[in-house]
Amino acid sequence: MRVIIIGSGVAGVSFAEKFRSHSKDDEITLITKENDGYYSRPLLSRGFSKNDIEQSIILKPFDKLRASGINVISGAEITSIDRGDKSVAITGPSQEKSIHYDKLVVATGSSAFIPPPFMPYNALFFCLNSLVDLKALRKFRQGLLNQNRRPEWAIIGGGLIGCEVASDLAVSGDNVTLFHAMDRLMERQLVAEDSALLLEVLKNSGVNVLLNQNVHGFAKQENKVCVKTDMTTEFDALIVSCGFKPRTELAGLAGLEVGRGIKVNQFMQTSDESIYALGDVAELPNGKLYAFILPIRSQAHWLAGFLAGQEQQSWTPPVFTTKAKVHGFEAVHPYNL
Repeated sequence: MRVIIIGSGVAGVSFAEKFRSHSKDDEITLITKENDGYYSRPLLSRGFSKNDIEQSIILKPFDKLRASGINVISGAEITSIDRGDKSVAITGPSQEKSIHYDKLVVATGSSAFIPPPFMPYNALFFCLNSLVDLKALRKFRQGLLNQNRRPEWAIIGGGLIGCEVASDLAVSGDNVTLFHAMDRLMERQLVAEDSALLLEVLKNSGVNVLLNQNVHGFAKQENKVCVKTDMTTEFDALIVSCGFKPRTELAGLAGLEVGRGIKVNQFMQTSDESIYALGDVAELPNGKLYAFILPIRSQAHWLAGFLAGQEQQSWTPPVFTTKAKVHGFEAVHPYNL
């Protein structure tokens, strides 16, 4: 059986390794845009307080996956899925322009969500959704530190990632202003009491938190970036952190059923019986996206067993918890998941 996996995050790699452990003979090919290896995305938001992050974040080089019998095509992009021909078209370093599959696993993950009003200004801000993004941010930051300047950052978005990044930059000694549209931080994940506690922790670390903010645009003035609210404020750099958006474009172009994510049944199967979806991008029948490490790994291991004929029952979400990686913060109440 020829199995192709699109994506080298926790979903794609966990599935590939588990499926290889079940099956020594099936052909497994993992195709990814990444070049750095399999890395820990949750550690991206701790990318400023750890000096060796660009090395320590790598969980496994691609060559180690190749040595285990998984064909990794890195630095490549799938441009289309031909469901009739059961093949994917590739651009990148591979000599092959298309590869055929018997089973296709879409584990494309998510991209940073950019609110539509911010799109015209995308050249003025950073996002933090990949190791490439982190390297760009660290390079910019180091340039200012080399001038004996402490960067002044604006972060747009007081959700999970925005608060984590604000915290990490602040404990690293930078000046941070956090703009949030709502009246409390992480309102989707935390009860009001814990939002208030988080606010105090961030303030005590030096973060300037501004709630109820209507950010309606940005501007460039010489070497500064301006955030436009009721007033205009200047910063060295700007990070937009307004959530994530599942990468469904490829599936949509292939005619698969798409909602918030790629719609799957309880067997992680899409509207095409030969194509499955895992992780951030998979929308279960209950409408949920399980964008957390433990359930994603659970999905991947379950699907590997299912395709190997060792699982008969449908996938059920495990009991899991999560927490914000904000320095000095511990929520008193469980998170809303």
